Amino acid sequence: MTKMEHLRSLYHYTLAWIGSIWYGHPSKKLFVVGVTGTKGKSTVTELINAILEAAGKKTAISSSVRFKIGSESVQNTTGMSMPGRFFIQRFLADAVAEHCDYAVIEVTSQGILQHRHRFVHFDAAVITNLEPEHIEAHGSFENYRDSKVRLFSDAAFHSAKHEKAFIINSDARDYEFFVGAVGEKGVVTLFNKHDVAKVKIKTKLIGEFNLENIAAAIAFARSQDIDWDTIKNAIESFDGVPGRLEFVQKTPFPVIIDYAHTPDSLEKVYQTVKPKHDKQGEHKLICVLGAAGGGRDMWKRPVMGEIAGKYCDQIILTNEDPFDEDPQEILDEIEAGILHTAKKKVRMVLDRRDAIRTAVRLAKKGDTVIITGKGSESSIRMAGGKKIPWNEKEIVSKILNSERIEA
Repeated sequence: MTKMEHLRSLYHYTLAWIGSIWYGHPSKKLFVVGVTGTKGKSTVTELINAILEAAGKKTAISSSVRFKIGSESVQNTTGMSMPGRFFIQRFLADAVAEHCDYAVIEVTSQGILQHRHRFVHFDAAVITNLEPEHIEAHGSFENYRDSKVRLFSDAAFHSAKHEKAFIINSDARDYEFFVGAVGEKGVVTLFNKHDVAKVKIKTKLIGEFNLENIAAAIAFARSQDIDWDTIKNAIESFDGVPGRLEFVQKTPFPVIIDYAHTPDSLEKVYQTVKPKHDKQGEHKLICVLGAAGGGRDMWKRPVMGEIAGKYCDQIILTNEDPFDEDPQEILDEIEAGILHTAKKKVRMVLDRRDAIRTAVRLAKKGDTVIITGKGSESSIRMAGGKKIPWNEKEIVSKILNSERIEA
């Protein structure tokens, strides 16, 4: 670590310490759950919340989707899954003031790098899964993994709570690091997606990867001695998370939006939604995608392009969050991965609204349109800090309605 990096780290650590003092160490006054992982954090957070509410608990949530305290909920429009600068401590203080029993916090690797989790006295930590992500920010996959592991070690050794629960996916890459990080400082519960098959439960969530999310929530709930009927009823009633495999329409062809922004999540989404039992290849998968935001995770672009080339019959490349990069160069890098796989029908439509309209016009009965990258995010981030307001579901709905009128 360079002297500048050390000073920056000390700066963030000091802010976290001051924030905890300023707000009176609120995390000591309620049960705090930290949920981390490469994917599924928001879904697991919401599933845990649904179960806790069904059990009669008053809850607070801080996630990439929303901030909720008791019955009040607002969309997260910050552009950060885990905001800093005193935010977490103020959020916890507000949860205490509203007499919440539990606070469930989405914890990110970059938030951990900036010590946003420090001086939060966690009662429980959950790791959903682990795949390569934010490599350029961390320097390597190992550094990224170690950042996630720090949530567990810090919760184990720095939290003032006496009884701590650690919920770990045994299918996650390097899961042993998380087990080893907590030592004898808490109760470790291992789970994996196969646990769901062992219980009789129906869910509205689609995709095998959601079995992993459900299993995580069940493991946590059982660590809290919540009865099975309450867990089962909450999961079976759960409608899903906005922008996560969300159907905007189902007929005459499905149109789905999803947040998928890593190669692994993109592939799993495509595997889930690709039309099945179509031996003649008549039903197409039409994909609208961009890539990681400008200036970050550039390695993913050709990889995501290659995945799209493997699964999609029609591909429309479009803007996502270019920041200060040239959007066209980002799309060129994705296209390089597509062409590496096979010659596919690829169109570049920089304007995201026009790209979605193009996909809808290409679709026929039985096809599937999947639009990835934005999910429930509230803006497209451009050069110079400019933000274009964006509501993917609303925009897709308007396009579908206008196309019906034109037809």
